[in-house]
Amino acid sequence: MNFDDVKIKVQYLTPKHALSRLVGRFAAARAGWFTQLFIRWFIRTYKVDMSEAADESPRAYKTFNDFFTRYLKPEARPFQANEAHQFAHPVDGAVSQLGDIEDGRIFQAKGHDYSLTELLGGDPRDAHSFKNGKFATIYLAPKDYHRIHMPCDGVLRKMIYVPGDLFSVNPLTAANVPNLFARNERVVAIFDGEFGKFAMVLVGATIVASIGTVWAGTVTPPTGKHVHSWEYPASGDQAIRLKKGEEMGHFKLGSTVVMTFPEDVIDFDDDLKPLSVTRVGTVLGERDD
Repeated sequence: MNFDDVKIKVQYLTPKHALSRLVGRFAAARAGWFTQLFIRWFIRTYKVDMSEAADESPRAYKTFNDFFTRYLKPEARPFQANEAHQFAHPVDGAVSQLGDIEDGRIFQAKGHDYSLTELLGGDPRDAHSFKNGKFATIYLAPKDYHRIHMPCDGVLRKMIYVPGDLFSVNPLTAANVPNLFARNERVVAIFDGEFGKFAMVLVGATIVASIGTVWAGTVTPPTGKHVHSWEYPASGDQAIRLKKGEEMGHFKLGSTVVMTFPEDVIDFDDDLKPLSVTRVGTVLGERDD
């Protein structure tokens, strides 16, 4: 057994929920000098580029969560997907996989795929629009900016909380843990776009202290052990409308976003492939007209 195998075995044995909630308490705590020491260690260890942050000084952040969900300077991410036919990258990170959804299955890594229906919470009606569409999976490393933005205009129609495991979502785990993104805890947001529905799936991971959205605040923890769903109106004063590039959510500690689109809607940028670096606002793809 090699060291990578050991790391995977340890994940199966670790009490991931208990560890994650414990880390979440620390991340939310105002621990004074200890918080500052940890933030500085984190910046140094993960090579975080603080020159991009709206507040560059570690002293500006009273909790680790404040630091981890830091805003960037507007000029740090000039928005490039400005044309109506273009889709924007929603996060800073790296492409894990992208491509076609084949017969309701999404490719995870060599030898592994998983169910679209399971990913979206188990209701085949939610998955129907995307059965033969396209997906993109983007991994956010610890050093990345962890706010999530809209790839295109959308009206929120449904949010689903799906309980699950909290395995790491790094490339090693994705290559070795079957069904990873459909077994981890996650928050699914389904939107109406001008071309039909699209989904943004915010996948939890080990020591992810919480997942939040701009319309509901913190969704998890502590939503619990059962699937919960909330529906939203398509029109009127209560409708939740978000424009391309607007913030839609955040992670407290790193994780993964999976996007799903209907068939014949998006052509991904030709340069995108696994491990391609992504930046908020750059071009993810164009309308497939």
